[in-house]
Amino acid sequence: MEDFLIDFLEQPLNKTDASSDDAGPVITISRECGCSSQRIAVKLAKILSGYSYQHVGSRNFEWKWVNKEVIEKAALALNISHEKIKGVLQQEAKQSLHKVTTAFSSEKIYDADDQQVLDTLTEVIRNLAIQGHFVIVGRAANIIAEDIKAKMRIKLQAPLLWRVNRIRENSNMSFTEAQDYVLEVDRQRELMVQHIAGRRLANHDFDLIFNCSTFTDDQIIDTVLNTIKCRKMI
Repeated sequence: MEDFLIDFLEQPLNKTDASSDDAGPVITISRECGCSSQRIAVKLAKILSGYSYQHVGSRNFEWKWVNKEVIEKAALALNISHEKIKGVLQQEAKQSLHKVTTAFSSEKIYDADDQQVLDTLTEVIRNLAIQGHFVIVGRAANIIAEDIKAKMRIKLQAPLLWRVNRIRENSNMSFTEAQDYVLEVDRQRELMVQHIAGRRLANHDFDLIFNCSTFTDDQIIDTVLNTIKCRKMI
C-alpha cells in the first residue's frame, strides 16, 4: 500500500457536513461484473491531479482512487480482520465461482456484526466523499454520497454476453461457469446496495451511464472530464 494511504488510514475520520459547499468533489463508479473500473479510476485520478496542479489561481489537490482500501479503513475502525469484512461485503473475486461467498444471499438475515461492518463501511465512504478529491469504486458509494452537491456518479454496464466473454479472457472458466459467475456477482452487489439504499436503484441514481462494449476507457474518461468541467466541479 502506498505511503499516503497508510497515513490517511491512520487519521481520524473527517466530520465535515455533507451540506457544506466545501464537501467533495467526489466521483463514484458503479459497475456490472466484467466491466473494468480500476483502469478508469486510476487514470481519472491522475488526470484530475494534473489538472489541479496546472490550473492557475486554485489550490492544488491530489486526487486519489479507492476500492479495497475502504475495506482496510473499516477494518481499522472496527479492529477486526480484513477477511471478516470481505466475507460480509462480497469483494469481486478473482477466483472460481464455487469460492464466491454467499454472505448477501436472499435468505441472509443480517446479524449485529454484519450490520456493524456495513455501518462502518458507510461512514468511511461518506467521510471520503465529504473530504473530496476521491474516485470511489463500488461499495454503494453513489447512494452514500447522493446528498453531496459536488459529485459525479458513474455507472459502467454492458450486455451480458460481452461481460461473460471478458471474464473468460481472464480466467479458465467455461462459458457456463463464467456466466454463472457474472450473474452471481451482479446479484450479490445488487443485494448489498439495496440493503444500504433501502430500495432498488434506477437510472436516475446515476449522472452518467456508459456501455463498455461501445465506449473505450479513454472515451469514457474524456466524457467524464468534460462533464465535470461543465458542472464546475474542477
